[in-house]
Amino acid sequence: MKVRSRITSKFQVTVPREVREILKLNAADVLEWEMDKSGVKVHAAEKPFLKFKGILNTGSGDTKAEIHLAWKKRSARYHR
Repeated sequence: MKVRSRITSKFQVTVPREVREILKLNAADVLEWEMDKSGVKVHAAEKPFLKFKGILNTGSGDTKAEIHLAWKKRSARYHR
């Protein structure tokens, strides 16, 4: 696939929609430019926060019950 972009007077480039969709880019994402003898390659930079994906419980829980359980566990540590 070939797509084109124009460089503005401020040396800014618009990333074509097809490329944004393939690379799953969002506003403020970072691109890495790799240059070698054969040309230039552009990659989406690693998103370091993605290594934490799935670490949080995102379901709706019973907050009061979780607080009471945390209190119970904490008091058990100090009342041995």
